[in-house]
Amino acid sequence: MEIYLIRHTKPLLTPGLIYGHLEVELEAGFETEIDNIKSQLPIHLDAVYSSPATRCTLLAKEINPKYQIDERLRELHFGDWEGKTWDTVDQDNLKLWMEDFVHVRVPGGESMLDLKGRVEDFFRILNQQPEERIAVVTHGGVIRLLLTLLADKPLHQCFEMKVDYASVFKIDRLSTDRIYSSKANTV
Repeated sequence: MEIYLIRHTKPLLTPGLIYGHLEVELEAGFETEIDNIKSQLPIHLDAVYSSPATRCTLLAKEINPKYQIDERLRELHFGDWEGKTWDTVDQDNLKLWMEDFVHVRVPGGESMLDLKGRVEDFFRILNQQPEERIAVVTHGGVIRLLLTLLADKPLHQCFEMKVDYASVFKIDRLSTDRIYSSKANTV
């Protein structure tokens, strides 16, 4: 099985905006980014899955109009911080979260362990499907988390994974089995 992890194209953002589940517009020229992404994919894909965020579904539709939405592919939920900027949220809460984002939930949102549960569930089921070539259109947090697990690194190192907008990562079924190893689950 070939799995193509695809991060959505670059959004149009206020600097420092926290936008996990928030709907945001894409920057002008995203069509060029989409063409670049499509050039990195095989001609035939058996399935395309997408986060329900519009920034992902627009891309998924261009890859295959018969894409499937899956809630588990959403970005980390930043709860009460959604739509704010990093400098405007309660700095004490931000400090607590930054010190242990793996375990600490954003007020009204998720921790990295919550995101990990969703991502593992999605890929566990995906790995049981008969499709051979699959595209997954999602977010930087989801891709970073998965790449961290595949590299057998602890979750607190996930932000060390470079995942640019409109980037494509190819993995295979054997690799995805590693996200369930005991070492990969160490936080």
